[in-house]
Amino acid sequence: MVVELKIHEKYAELVLQRPPANAYEYDFMQELNSALDEIQLNPGIVVVLIKSALDRFFCAGADLHVFGGNTPEKNKEMVRLARLATHKIESSSAVFIAAINGHCLGGGLELALACDLRIGMDGTYQIGLPEINIGLIPGNGGTQRLPRVIGSSKAFDLMINRKNLLPDEALTIGLFHQLIKAEMWESETEDYVKHLSNGPGLAMMATKKAIKEGMQLPLDQALELEKALLDPLENSQDYKEGIKAFKEKRQPEFKGK
Repeated sequence: MVVELKIHEKYAELVLQRPPANAYEYDFMQELNSALDEIQLNPGIVVVLIKSALDRFFCAGADLHVFGGNTPEKNKEMVRLARLATHKIESSSAVFIAAINGHCLGGGLELALACDLRIGMDGTYQIGLPEINIGLIPGNGGTQRLPRVIGSSKAFDLMINRKNLLPDEALTIGLFHQLIKAEMWESETEDYVKHLSNGPGLAMMATKKAIKEGMQLPLDQALELEKALLDPLENSQDYKEGIKAFKEKRQPEFKGK
């Protein structure tokens, strides 16, 4: 098993564990897709954390040693599975967080870009899309998702000048939204995920949908989408609990209903 799924009460962990670099190939992507399907069948999961079991790598992207020895047909099928996985992450109602603790390159960064949030461990590891070094472009959404996160000029420069970022640089340009010290990595990551998973699941899912879909629409249509997503929440148990907890000056206990 190279992708382990751990399901907790309101959140799940997807643990990447293919030494030495979590470089992916066909079987890896099959396991990842199967795990994502299982998450989709569990509506109680509010947050999903994608993390690495390795010390130095989050994910190095496609395994070029395997890729170079495969038939073109096998490689195309692997790429199809990789694109399918990122689509499942992006279109899921759950909030996906990439917890990046080591080198995050090529398809590994593309996997992280499909997530809603990216937190990083402080360090000196590399983050980038180096596909141009072998005469290719990123093929799993990198040319489209990275500009939407950090802006087109920064993304273009990062790709064509064959640059990699350090974690503090990734934080500065908005690729990471939070950087955690190495000695606090495990505890603060767990606390962060648990905090989010105890939030109002329906509202969080609606927020993700509003942002993801609304950014692709003209403003007037995006505002209509926002209204359509807000209206049902006003009849939810979570909303009633939130108002009640506010009046009683206590922390709300959301149920995702």
